[in-house]
Amino acid sequence: MKYILVTGGVISGIGKGIIASSVGTILKSCGLHVTAIKIDPYINIDAGTFSPYEHGEVFVLDDGGEVDLDLGNYERFLDIRLTRDNNLTTGKIYQSVINKERRGDYLGKTLGGTVGDIESMPFIEAFRQFQFKVKRDNFCNIHVSLVPQPNSTGEQKTKPTQNSVRELRGLGLSPDLIVCRCSTPLDTAVKEKISMFCHVEPEQVICIHDVSSIYRVPLLLEDQGIVDYFCGRLNLLIEMRPRKMLTKWKEMSDRSDRLLEHTSIALVGKYTKLSDSYASVIKALEHSALAINYKLEVKYIDSADLEPAALQEEPVKYHEAWQKLCRADGVLVPGGFGVRGTEGKIQAINWARRQKKPFLGVCLGMQLAVCEFARNVLGWEGKNTHTRFYDISFKSNFTHMPILQNLTLKQNIQCLCYQVIEMPEHNPGQLGGTMRLGKRRTLFKSTSSILRKLYGDAEYVDERHRHRFEVNPELKHHFEDRGFRFVGQDLEGERMEIIELEDHTYFVGVQYHPEFTSRPIKPSPPYFGLLLAASGKLQNYLQKGCRLSPRDTYSDRSGSSSPDSEISEIKFPSLA
Repeated sequence: MKYILVTGGVISGIGKGIIASSVGTILKSCGLHVTAIKIDPYINIDAGTFSPYEHGEVFVLDDGGEVDLDLGNYERFLDIRLTRDNNLTTGKIYQSVINKERRGDYLGKTLGGTVGDIESMPFIEAFRQFQFKVKRDNFCNIHVSLVPQPNSTGEQKTKPTQNSVRELRGLGLSPDLIVCRCSTPLDTAVKEKISMFCHVEPEQVICIHDVSSIYRVPLLLEDQGIVDYFCGRLNLLIEMRPRKMLTKWKEMSDRSDRLLEHTSIALVGKYTKLSDSYASVIKALEHSALAINYKLEVKYIDSADLEPAALQEEPVKYHEAWQKLCRADGVLVPGGFGVRGTEGKIQAINWARRQKKPFLGVCLGMQLAVCEFARNVLGWEGKNTHTRFYDISFKSNFTHMPILQNLTLKQNIQCLCYQVIEMPEHNPGQLGGTMRLGKRRTLFKSTSSILRKLYGDAEYVDERHRHRFEVNPELKHHFEDRGFRFVGQDLEGERMEIIELEDHTYFVGVQYHPEFTSRPIKPSPPYFGLLLAASGKLQNYLQKGCRLSPRDTYSDRSGSSSPDSEISEIKFPSLA
């Protein structure tokens, strides 16, 4: 077993996740088996209770683990499936240690404390000891640092990197490779200066400058001899043969840079000020756009700006938001929590339904599509909007029948016309890890379903979930009588998983989060359908048996990079 530790210095968000993913991609392309572990110093047990503005999106794994968004990068780059054990936190370690102490596992021993940064020091000290335990030939440290270039002088500054490496050495870890993040390629003199003052050879200083696409990062690393370095440093037995997996990355990078046609998707959410809040959603859209040779433009719209109240309070934002929505080729309402902006999402869904604009609703987006249809088509009008979402008073004998059911909360309140119930996964009094989480199976109930065709006419799909609310199955027939079909359900037929609207270009909602399993060479079918519809290619694609036109025919010169077979691999063509 070989271990490569990636550390970061100077600032957070320096790109450790992308560098780690890219190194893994290169090694996997060499025929090695690769996996990744993310270590976070925060004391939270997991990422489940994070605000997206605090730490970006919460990424969900097959086993229900709620983890850092970097694990999404690992899965997308390496095309692997990870588990909750691939994400360690200080809180998780402390919890394990305390549980063992209470059981008596440490009888007769005292657990010592730490000095310095109370959050990250235990991990650094652990790796200091670990490098001697596994021996030098099996352990390598990559340190990612920032080389700023102030506009006033244009000079690349090495002092932050020198200080960062000095601090790391003082803690007992010596970097084998120093990856310098910079806006432009490093000057030779700058690289030599870093080499001299950080006690490494010049070839151990790697430059990763700003590039047009993250797909180019593995190519940059390989061009600077990182494979040869690992072969010598870690005694890796690697055949020096053409690496098919990296050929795909080069094809994707070249195609991404040369795309001329554009398509736009309006992303209507409540965390639009930070793109990392929807990191996997954006990647899924990009994967699908690249597959049909289109350059993607995402129009971020704060759903609160679409609400009637915004017209009175901030009319400029209101009109700008509606202009963005109206000019988009498709509409996406992703998952979310809480009441803020919910009415704006419903307004966007209503507009997409009436204008027959391609629409995809994910998790909450699907649930609100159900509520919008109930309100505006079935005539179950809403009022009493002070509740958590929005109450809808039913006509005649439907007055107390819930549309959606809350799976976790016990309070007897009525939200969106549903009576709150408790689900088995819920632990009263706790928020973290109490939702319906992880990979669950969805059965298609209709052979004519658009989404079923996009999934390769599959009888079922296994996708990842993260939700507390679900559609009440008792009201299903009222919707289906009006062309609003529930084409996918869980194994017991109790949970409505997929909705489709008849006589619409593409109006689809899914209870699960398909973005978590999207890959650069395997776009997620719901997102792929949205991009096909937004670009006007969906019907032609379906008529041809879900095959792309000759113009978009994919070459098969690059072999599969993973045993995963849930989605047929899309193979990218040569640009020659």
